[in-house]
Amino acid sequence: MSVKNYLIAFRPWSLVASTIPVLITITYIYFIKTEFSLDINLINGFLAFIGAGIFQASSNIINDYIDYKHHVDKPESLGGGRMLVEGYIKPRSFIIYGYCLLLVGIALGIFLTFRSGFHLLWIGGIGVFFTIFYTKFKYISLGDLIIFIIYGPLIGLGTAYVMTNQLIFDALLINIPIALIVVDILNSNNTRDMIFDKKAKIKTPAMRLGLERAKTYYMVLIIAAYLFTVLLIFLNLLHPLCLIVLLSLPVAIRNINIMNKVTLDTLEDITHLDARTSELVIAFGVLLSIANFIAAKLII
Repeated sequence: MSVKNYLIAFRPWSLVASTIPVLITITYIYFIKTEFSLDINLINGFLAFIGAGIFQASSNIINDYIDYKHHVDKPESLGGGRMLVEGYIKPRSFIIYGYCLLLVGIALGIFLTFRSGFHLLWIGGIGVFFTIFYTKFKYISLGDLIIFIIYGPLIGLGTAYVMTNQLIFDALLINIPIALIVVDILNSNNTRDMIFDKKAKIKTPAMRLGLERAKTYYMVLIIAAYLFTVLLIFLNLLHPLCLIVLLSLPVAIRNINIMNKVTLDTLEDITHLDARTSELVIAFGVLLSIANFIAAKLII
């Protein structure tokens, strides 16, 4: 047994999809705490950061296992989990690992419930449900919707709640831009794998759209993330300093250009576009978090 293989198995680089929304929410709560006289618990925020990463890690493992069992991921596939198809980890050990991570995440969630309040039970319950059954939804073209709900609004709402013991629905709204970009991580995967998914009779949005529309979809999601940020500023939910997210545009443009150049014969060219889209999640999310933090200092 190689510890390295087990670490690689949950794709650590992808965990920005769950942890960046937590970071955005923590800094947003810090930004609004004076205006709304909030008592904030930063320790709970840190635990939410850890918990979100653990839940996503378990989801990655469980999803890869189900894909392997349904012969979606094969040795010749361009992406997907490689630990099973290349025989680095035995299937039984792999799925036990995934559910152990899930149990750790649930335990942490229960602990946070005692530290915050009962509303975390239904917020976390939604997260656990989609962690376990996400792959089934993915196979019927609902994966993008599930990812959008979880890796943005739901994480934002949960993080704000454990930090303040209040349901702050603005925290849901301010995570919509990052959720749109996170969906593009999945879209880049689905576009890359559309030929293999077709053989496995899986219907993803990219397959339904076709390559050219999937490329447009990728671009539209990114543009929408920036436009929605501007709208949030206009609605006074975000400080004008949050326009510094525009500094991440070079990364966004690079990724759009990579996607636009791909053809059905060169899908391997976007093998690593999911990782590059994760880089955009980091750039956009960190810049937004910095803006929230600085804006909070200006208000104080």
